[in-house]
Amino acid sequence: MIAELETVNTDKDEVILVNEFDRSVGLMSKMEAHEKGVLHRAFSVFVMNPYGEIMLQRRALSKYHSPGLWTNTCCSHQRKGEETRDAAHRRMKEEMGFDCPMSAAFEFTYKAEFDNGMIEHEYDHVLIGEFNGSATPNPEEVEEWKFMAIADIESGIEENPEQYTEWFKIAFPKVKEYLA
Repeated sequence: MIAELETVNTDKDEVILVNEFDRSVGLMSKMEAHEKGVLHRAFSVFVMNPYGEIMLQRRALSKYHSPGLWTNTCCSHQRKGEETRDAAHRRMKEEMGFDCPMSAAFEFTYKAEFDNGMIEHEYDHVLIGEFNGSATPNPEEVEEWKFMAIADIESGIEENPEQYTEWFKIAFPKVKEYLA
């Protein structure tokens, strides 16, 4: 249940700063890292059902950047001393209200600037999960969710790119290639 989950104060969360080889070089508050655009470690989970569809979430309208935009199932940051897979399982429960088997797929680095002055500069670890149930997302994190066919996601991004997060538009083609 969402009420039983640990409450996280995002203003005090720290991210792991890394170099271009994903080696830790320090810690910084999440907000400061996003204000300064400092490279830090992150992860993105793409959950698939048996029909080859990807579970997307629409970010809560209260999010500090990219509110109300469609994106991959779950994404966040590892904590100091936390393995990527453990962080992904923790956040799946906190954000989407379920957990599922997942495996590491690939890594990539990206940088995206937002209208509110925030900058995402992340060394992103991508994981692929398997699930065919219903999510019970945390409303502070997720506005809504749905499974979508890969072809429908492609046409959605092509026709309405403003409805999708920047990192999703970068990661999705890489996920599609990985799955092929």
